[in-house]
Amino acid sequence: MGVYRVRVSTGSSFYAGSNNQVQLWLVGQHAEAKLGTRLLSCRLQETEFEVDVKEYLGPLLFVKIRKWHLLQNDAWFCNWISVQGPGASGDEFRFPCYRWVEGNSVLTLPEGTGRTLADDPQGQFKKYREEELEGRRKLYQWGNWKDGLILNVAAANLGDLPTDERFLEDKKIDFEASLAKGLLDLAVKDSFNVLACWNDLDDFKKIFWCGQSKLAVQVRDSWKEDALFGYQFLNGANPMLLRRSSQLPARLVFPPGMEELQAQLEKELQGGTLFEADFSLLDGIKANVILCSQQHLAAPLVMLKLQSDGKLLPMAIQLQLPRVGSPPPPIFLPTDPPMAWLLAKCWVRSSDFQLHELQSHLLRGHLMAEVIAVATMRCLPSIHPIFKLIIPHLRYTMEINVRARAGLVSDLGIFDQVVSTGGGGHVELLRRAGASLTYRSFCPPHDLADRGLLGVKSSYYAQDALRLWEVISRYVEGIVNLHYKTDKAVKEDLELQTWCREITEIGLLGAQDQGFPISLESRDQLCCFVTMCIFTCTGQHSSVHLGQLDWYAWVPNAPCTMRIPPPTTKDVTLETVMATLPNFHQASLQMSITWQLGRRQPIMVTLGQHEEEYFSGPEPKALLKKFREELAALDKEIEIRNAKLDMPYEYLRPSIVENSVAI
Repeated sequence: MGVYRVRVSTGSSFYAGSNNQVQLWLVGQHAEAKLGTRLLSCRLQETEFEVDVKEYLGPLLFVKIRKWHLLQNDAWFCNWISVQGPGASGDEFRFPCYRWVEGNSVLTLPEGTGRTLADDPQGQFKKYREEELEGRRKLYQWGNWKDGLILNVAAANLGDLPTDERFLEDKKIDFEASLAKGLLDLAVKDSFNVLACWNDLDDFKKIFWCGQSKLAVQVRDSWKEDALFGYQFLNGANPMLLRRSSQLPARLVFPPGMEELQAQLEKELQGGTLFEADFSLLDGIKANVILCSQQHLAAPLVMLKLQSDGKLLPMAIQLQLPRVGSPPPPIFLPTDPPMAWLLAKCWVRSSDFQLHELQSHLLRGHLMAEVIAVATMRCLPSIHPIFKLIIPHLRYTMEINVRARAGLVSDLGIFDQVVSTGGGGHVELLRRAGASLTYRSFCPPHDLADRGLLGVKSSYYAQDALRLWEVISRYVEGIVNLHYKTDKAVKEDLELQTWCREITEIGLLGAQDQGFPISLESRDQLCCFVTMCIFTCTGQHSSVHLGQLDWYAWVPNAPCTMRIPPPTTKDVTLETVMATLPNFHQASLQMSITWQLGRRQPIMVTLGQHEEEYFSGPEPKALLKKFREELAALDKEIEIRNAKLDMPYEYLRPSIVENSVAI
């Protein structure tokens, strides 16, 4: 009984408002009150009104919304509804929404306190949870883009996606405008260079424009140097391949006369300073055919030594695996003729491009995040604390992945047009890589230990990934401990267990053999799993996404395709190198796509800075505030360190890490 003050918040995007009328109900512990139909001026970002309620409602549990229309049925994006109870000291209840209200069905919003099933002993929210998940499972269904790949949302095109997964218009306009600009630049470059000579490495400068970064210029000027070649395995676009050697690789067969090299490698191995990057995953992948011209792939092995000054220098490159009955493949050395050594490094960099874009970026970043997103929408109701914790980190992931499947890796897409693994090889590579996914590799403390990178002072990726993981982990632990007081509470949360099992057994095609859990038995295990999910969708994706423009804009440093087979001798000329590297059109297309996907995004949310408030109550807000303070402190530490470096490492700075896989 008494006067309730109601505030309604509308999203800030241009089409968020609606001219329709909205019906509201307040549902309390003791009664329900229909507030009547009213025009809320939903074109405004916030509307406030008072209503006199005759019934005694008790503590509010839900707000129900129904949107009515006469002539135009335009959708309304509702941020939240806040209701303050009667009297000056009346409690305020917050009902988060952050979704589109469409049609004229009733939408029920629970009060924003995170609640597990155990937090609802009277079953007041039980029916809501069941009905919400039943509707979500119909809306979010698993799809299978290609047999043998981890699953994705069932959406062949953007129109198949649930409305709440679509870009808002600011993001859509920026994305599509940047794509148009990239294609226009490509057309201009092609027209300028169609008759130009293309027979010298400096000729790649003719297409090296369109908003390069400072680091891209450094790469252009220093890409031939062994130190920069080695540095990229530590801190480049793909820091996921390098590992410390525990023995000499079995595939490294030494041709006669290379006893000195073997002794040098053994010495570095004994000293713990021998590292390797093995591209065996590419062995046997069928190379693309572009415009009737056969392209080529290699499966290199690179052996490197870590010097006391932190530089990682290549010692030897083997481009192909040995074959039974054939002479061992040549091993290229820094002392070889300069063009032979340079071409060997180009082959490594092209192979790294393939594994980076398909394994590290698409599979481990985008597709893994999509599995997490779909499972979350199917298994966790919006009232669940883990849903509230993780949902900001799933924004836009489904749309950007549908766009990738429709334009980048689709039939006749960018990979088919210009990349040597296109034409089907990319799908086979994804299958192979998916079969080797391990849970430990998604958790930096374990991954870095397994790869022997802990304590490597010149691995800024390793240092920053570990520190960012720890910051996220402390935030997750705080939220988990608010809602789960014992390990038993974790084990008995059926919604949580279903979510974990859905990720591992269904989305990841039964990945329990690779260490992914099918149940969560303790608070510590839950914290690690949720931290893995959030880190994958934020820091890990940023670490393999943000470097594309820096490292791939200068095409010889990361050739998207190679046009003649790998050398089998060291008789290499400049003409051989130029005939191998992409032609000007292929290079121009690589440059244009690299710019579009690798540029800093003007429409983005940085890690932890989402405006959405899914939790109500002071404790979660205090934990989020502390999380943001720790992110700011880490950002400042990285800034101070980078000021002392000739080549700053930026990709895990919290101020530029995106809050979700949104590009």
